[in-house]
Amino acid sequence: MYKLPIKDIWSGRIDSTEEKNSFRFHQTVAVKSLKELAENENAFYFIGFECDEGVRRNKGRIGAAKGPNEIKKALAKLPYHIGEVNTVDVGNIACEGSEMEKAQEELGGAVTALLQNSGTPIILGGGHETLYGHYLGVREYLGGDATLGIINIDAHFDMRHDQTPSSGTMFRQILEQDENAGYLCLGIQDFGNTKSLFETADAYGCIYIREESIEENQFRDTFKAIDAFAEKYDFIMLTLCTDSIVSSEAPGVSAPSPFGLEPKTVRKLLRYIVSKENITSFDIAEVNPAVDENNKTATLAALLVAEVMKKFNRK
Repeated sequence: MYKLPIKDIWSGRIDSTEEKNSFRFHQTVAVKSLKELAENENAFYFIGFECDEGVRRNKGRIGAAKGPNEIKKALAKLPYHIGEVNTVDVGNIACEGSEMEKAQEELGGAVTALLQNSGTPIILGGGHETLYGHYLGVREYLGGDATLGIINIDAHFDMRHDQTPSSGTMFRQILEQDENAGYLCLGIQDFGNTKSLFETADAYGCIYIREESIEENQFRDTFKAIDAFAEKYDFIMLTLCTDSIVSSEAPGVSAPSPFGLEPKTVRKLLRYIVSKENITSFDIAEVNPAVDENNKTATLAALLVAEVMKKFNRK
């Protein structure tokens, strides 16, 4: 179900009402419905995905459906360092009851429309089932012949063989149905995945780098793998699961990770990936306000979103 953006979310401190260099996000972000967008607006578009049905099915901690608006509230307070590009909040897609697949399709339709409008979608989840809706939208926009690489920063493969789709099945679903898609996962943890899931990842041709190997050789090997992956595909899209981040810094997630990546490591990965010429869009998932500590995780998520926007390669 589509929900109109909430203007009151975008509020905060005002240092100046005239000097743009003093503006914060809440003074810059426009609030429009999907039907009100200017043609070829060439903007960053925030769209939320209020859903954690996939997390429930995957037996995780419920609450990520409240993530999108909390991330927006945290973003509102940040200084705006994004340049002259417009930024627009177009509202949220909400999952009604257990109808996750319907909500994913609706999110996909919205993402396609934003891309067709020369925009850059920034999708705020929601459980990591957000990624599947994100993918549907990008694939529809690109058409079936273009090759598409999906980069996931995550502690988990999310390639389970469950009969019912969930937040733990999306990448297997995509690779089974899309012969022109590929998968690179950064931050994988041995004790976050069974041996069977490693075998599945290998069988489907997934490329992955373990959490403890990300920073080896001052990121050189990791960046080399990202470069090779990005060059292999016509387009790439990026997803970040916040449970990839160490739980002391990101406690408000569906599956906390004591041995997760440091925030500065994730920031470095994000900056590098979104600078690629063939990047289409970005989503962030699994921020769970119900178990957060003093909005710590939502604030970190907002900062990472702002970093992505600042470094995003826009034509």
